[in-house]
Amino acid sequence: MDIVFHALADANRRLMLDRLAGGPASVSELAKPLSISLPAVVQHLRVLEGSGLVRSHKAGRVRTCQIEPRALGTAERWISERRAAWERRLDRLGDFLAEQGDESEP
Repeated sequence: MDIVFHALADANRRLMLDRLAGGPASVSELAKPLSISLPAVVQHLRVLEGSGLVRSHKAGRVRTCQIEPRALGTAERWISERRAAWERRLDRLGDFLAEQGDESEP
């Protein structure tokens, strides 16, 4: 799980994932909107592939990348579980504070 969040921590990698959410793209297509070198794009893709968020295949001289939705689903479930736990805690805190307010009124 840590490797997925490491991959998501970089703004360039998130932009690449946003692009791939619209469908497969070549490495050069992914590089176009970014203000980094092509070798840097390739390094970012290695991180994304290593995390399982992206997979790629090469046909001739063109490497095409696509998003791997299962890996994003794992991250989404982890975040949802944490959100639900915090919502329960905040609900309990709200109940406690409401009780305290009721007791302090004359």
